[in-house]
Amino acid sequence: MRESAYTPPLEPVPDEPAALARVEGERVLLIADYHAGIEVGIRTERGVTVPSRAEARRERLVSLVERTAPDRLVILGDLMHAIGDPGGAERGELEVLFETLPAGLETTLVKGNHDGNIESWLEGVEVVAGSGVRLGRLGVCHGHTWPDPDALTGVDVVCFGHEHPCVRLEDDVGGARIERVWLRGRLAADGFTDREAYTGLEWLTDPSAAPAAVCVPAFNDLAGGTWVNLSGQSFLSPFLPAGITGAEAYLLDGTRLGPYRSI
Repeated sequence: MRESAYTPPLEPVPDEPAALARVEGERVLLIADYHAGIEVGIRTERGVTVPSRAEARRERLVSLVERTAPDRLVILGDLMHAIGDPGGAERGELEVLFETLPAGLETTLVKGNHDGNIESWLEGVEVVAGSGVRLGRLGVCHGHTWPDPDALTGVDVVCFGHEHPCVRLEDDVGGARIERVWLRGRLAADGFTDREAYTGLEWLTDPSAAPAAVCVPAFNDLAGGTWVNLSGQSFLSPFLPAGITGAEAYLLDGTRLGPYRSI
């Protein structure tokens, strides 16, 4: 039987929207949707002034790197928030971030739909297409477009971001709160069979061979997201929800909430 998504080579970091993977001898830390400069976007898009949390975001990530000691950091898209060229505050935030991270830490950015021409000015970061790549037995993509077939071939787990999955939880007296969650299931043929690019994938005809699929919660807690347990909420990724089966939601502390549609 195939291992679950949360056994090696992938393990969530307790109480963090991050996971550790073992990729061909490298210890890899994965996060998604950092959205540097989001406060500027909120002010521009919604007319609401939010104090910058750039320093707190940076300290959280630097602390996470120090605690987990990875060889490589993989960011599953939307490192920055501005869809076009970044403003000064956003660009400055990222430049300070990468000056602060350990000098020997290799970093790969799977380019997200918010990342614009980031590769033209951000130095020292490997930028790969948002459609994804295969890293050993791990497939990674951002999730805003159809994944590259190579990212879905010969892998045990496929990780992606973009959705910012959340659940709305209510108590017995009508109080409610929003919590970021992991979504964990398996890739399903229903989401891919109509596209010629995927016709050669073995697991389209053998569901038992399908990779685990993990939607990583947003690192940025201001980013909002898809409330997966509410009717009327639609997914953003073109391959969801048909492309994942048996998906369950987990809180950041590891609490299993069960099938996301029944929460």
